Amino acid sequence: MLKLCMNGASKTRIVYQANLNSASAKPYIEHLINNGLVEKVPVGSKIIYKTTPKGVELTRVFNQFHSEMNKLFSCV
Repeated sequence: MLKLCMNGASKTRIVYQANLNSASAKPYIEHLINNGLVEKVPVGSKIIYKTTPKGVELTRVFNQFHSEMNKLFSCV
């Protein structure tokens, strides 16, 4: 979800791209907002969800960790 929201995403886009239904997506989105990883941005009458700098940093660290784990276990 953090990657989906990097450039801003509607709830509909998040639901479809994350392969969730609206009811199951809501608690995930709220959890990301409550932890400062995603923010609600009003755009006209719509709400767009955008990854915060904290969320961008978490994504970067996770990707780096994932890459290092792949290197570590590709030698096995």
